[in-house]
Amino acid sequence: MATDTLKSRAGAGAASGGLRRLLLDNGALTALIVLVIALSALSGDFLTTDNLLNIGVQAAVTAILAFGVTFVIVAAGIDLSVGSVAALSATVLAWSATAHGVPVVLAVILAVATGVAAGLVNGFLISYGKLPPFIATLAMLSVGRGLSLVISQGSPIAFPDSVSHLGDTLGGWLPVPVLVMVVMGLITAFVLARTYIGRSMYAIGGNEEAARLSGLKVRKQKLAIYALSGLFAAVAGIVLAARLSSAQPQAANGYELDAIAAVVIGGASLAGGTGKASGTLIGALILAVLRNGLNLLSVSAFWQQVVIGVVIALAVLLDTVRRKAGAAPGAGTGPGGGKGKQAVTYCLAAVVAVALVAATSLLHTSSGSTTPKMGLSLSTLNNPFFVQIKSGAQAEAKKLGIELTVTDAQNDASQQANQLQNFTSAGLGAIIVNPVDSDAASNAVKAAGKADIPVIAVDRGVNKAEIDALVASDNVAGGELAAKTLAEKLGGTGRIVILQGQAGTSAARERAAGFAQGLKAYPGIKVLAQQPADFDRTKGLDVMSNLLQAHPDVQGVLAANDEMALGAVKALGSKAGTSVQVVGFDGTPDGLTAVKNGTLYASVAQQPTQLGRIAVDNALEAVQGKKIEQTVKVPVKVVTKENVAGFSG
Repeated sequence: MATDTLKSRAGAGAASGGLRRLLLDNGALTALIVLVIALSALSGDFLTTDNLLNIGVQAAVTAILAFGVTFVIVAAGIDLSVGSVAALSATVLAWSATAHGVPVVLAVILAVATGVAAGLVNGFLISYGKLPPFIATLAMLSVGRGLSLVISQGSPIAFPDSVSHLGDTLGGWLPVPVLVMVVMGLITAFVLARTYIGRSMYAIGGNEEAARLSGLKVRKQKLAIYALSGLFAAVAGIVLAARLSSAQPQAANGYELDAIAAVVIGGASLAGGTGKASGTLIGALILAVLRNGLNLLSVSAFWQQVVIGVVIALAVLLDTVRRKAGAAPGAGTGPGGGKGKQAVTYCLAAVVAVALVAATSLLHTSSGSTTPKMGLSLSTLNNPFFVQIKSGAQAEAKKLGIELTVTDAQNDASQQANQLQNFTSAGLGAIIVNPVDSDAASNAVKAAGKADIPVIAVDRGVNKAEIDALVASDNVAGGELAAKTLAEKLGGTGRIVILQGQAGTSAARERAAGFAQGLKAYPGIKVLAQQPADFDRTKGLDVMSNLLQAHPDVQGVLAANDEMALGAVKALGSKAGTSVQVVGFDGTPDGLTAVKNGTLYASVAQQPTQLGRIAVDNALEAVQGKKIEQTVKVPVKVVTKENVAGFSG
């Protein structure tokens, strides 16, 4: 009996220890399963076929970038340039195929060659130039983004239709980006496990000096490793541009951080020597699932950043616990071995996940709620103008009894496309979108139209897609009005500088066009310089400070928004409002305060609160089947010190 009892306890302990070891050895997989189960329990919209396919599409670009970064991190390196290289490769493809008539096949080869060339430059600087990987790839990050802007002149370039099919679906349901992600993942797994260069990566990452002494040509191997990273970045850029139907010079901005996070979450060590393709894929899926779920749960756009950061930290912490607990080092992370055990682990995880998710689905029953639900995707909430649009929309939604979900695209056209897809899969009554880029939003808006969801555009239109209404001010007319206001204040003659908005955005292009058109009527006005300050107050301060060194005799400043105008006012100091007149755009609270104080001469106000309110009103009418105007114009107004007291945005 005693022996049986001991055996029973030993068996139970072994089972418990085996489960604990299974979870600890697969920290990323455990985290993914927990996330899927939790989100399935919290949102009835999460576990649908359309939404799961959305998650796959949204993970694809990050995963492809991360597969390339996996090679680098396994070899104890880092690559911060993959996002910029992706944008540059896509821009080269679109530019060569459309502007110069290069055959599409050759244009694709040229784009891939661009990515490989960028990787080779990184590898050369690191291997032969002895630059730290962080510095070399940081330099390429800037060079790649700059070249993308130079080639495109800051404007999106339409993508060839034959390549745009990479953003479509097969059979009307299977997304091509997911297939590309799977293929690139299999290639990554093969390279790491079955090739000489793959084994070299692990050797270099484990101990570079020992690898060199054993006869490995480390320098040449690093060249190949970074070239592979560049190749994968080029593929990711092409897939991303195909989804957006255009090559965006600002595309994939910050994606290098997501790619690195996916690799580390997947179990790789930044110290090198460990990492695997399956872990990287799981890491990318965790990020995509998290962002998708937070959108569906209507979590504040500001809190989403906090939650994502915390989850990344917890996932990596779990991996640290695993290592300290003595989990099999390198289990499944080296170039071979453990494949059977790994397959069993994944099958067991799938069975457990399906069982638990099926159980949670019982929590969701039809509530019969008649509260209208809408989504509002804003290009950014890092600008007071768009914050005012949000405030106006939320106030009107509350008044009308509408449940409004607000998301922040952070000036990322791809992220906005993901958000719009999430709104569509959640079956919202209507979608309001303030596009990051008018062309890039088209595919996601078309998908909403196919689902019979009304779409209202606010402030900026959507090209190549049908929308129910556009609620906007005329940016070109506003730009003309701003130019006229400044020119008349200067008496028709004077020297001015222009602070432009973020390159690649429709608002920046339209307002710049308005400035140019308005100044044609005043030949006595000389434009000394035009420089972008990215709609940012700090950059406005820096750019204006620099321009003052070259043009101390400036008499006027035209800024494409109030934030840049306020930065210019700070740089001008006592000159603002006295010897130098500054005109802004948007009519933000801080801008109006500066107008009242006399440091800002005028602001062309778009009444953003009204834009948000009217957009919600029109969305509700569209849901109710009422006829609405296709274009609803909210007039712009020049606000100066004389009329600022009676103005309300």
